[in-house]
Amino acid sequence: MPTIIEYTQRKQPENRHPTRMVSPTSVSACGHAGLEPVGVPQRDGCWVFQYHCCRACGFTVRAVRRHVRDEDELAELQRRLAECQLSGASE
Repeated sequence: MPTIIEYTQRKQPENRHPTRMVSPTSVSACGHAGLEPVGVPQRDGCWVFQYHCCRACGFTVRAVRRHVRDEDELAELQRRLAECQLSGASE
């Protein structure tokens, strides 16, 4: 499962979602509580994921939200993701 996140301590955190994100290699004192979703959920094969980024330190993770078990569920999920992307584009 490829990712757009580059983990490094040599660069400043950067959020160029959906093409590239630069993240520190570990979360700082703010912890995981500061992680906020970035963009809309996406699908990679049978997995649905979403990037989460801390506004304070820039730490970013790709969080798997769910596993799609069958084709009917996959079709419904694709329909819902398309609706989210359309509503997100109009904002």
